[in-house]
Amino acid sequence: MKRVDVAYALLYDRNKQNVLIVKNKRNPSSYYTLPGGAVENDETLEEAAIREVKEETGLTIELEGLFVVSENFFEVRGHHAIFFTFRGRSADGSPTISIPEEIEEITWMDSKTAEKYAYIPMEVKVAINSKLIIPYILNGKVIYKA
Repeated sequence: MKRVDVAYALLYDRNKQNVLIVKNKRNPSSYYTLPGGAVENDETLEEAAIREVKEETGLTIELEGLFVVSENFFEVRGHHAIFFTFRGRSADGSPTISIPEEIEEITWMDSKTAEKYAYIPMEVKVAINSKLIIPYILNGKVIYKA
């Protein structure tokens, strides 16, 4: 199986009531998820999360820390995916669809509804509104700490 690293960003609106969700275009059907995507060669997880959010939503974001790490095996694709989800905040503007060939919709969804559609593991749902951050260390330097 090929390993695929994916970086996501969990972004709340100003009132901390809604989560930014994108609807990805895929065959046979579209699906909702947090903004994010595959980490490119020579790119850090943090850089990937920031880049992917910018590409998908047009937003410049600041990350506050690593929220959860999870993994899944996609037998049909032959992928072993590791998902790194950062908590972040928007540094500017309103979201816009930057790549319409990949993104069908961008919406601020209430967190309860977002839990049903976005890839947010069950264990995390309880902590989604908490201040939980796990340490993120890059080349021996602590970038974010609990």
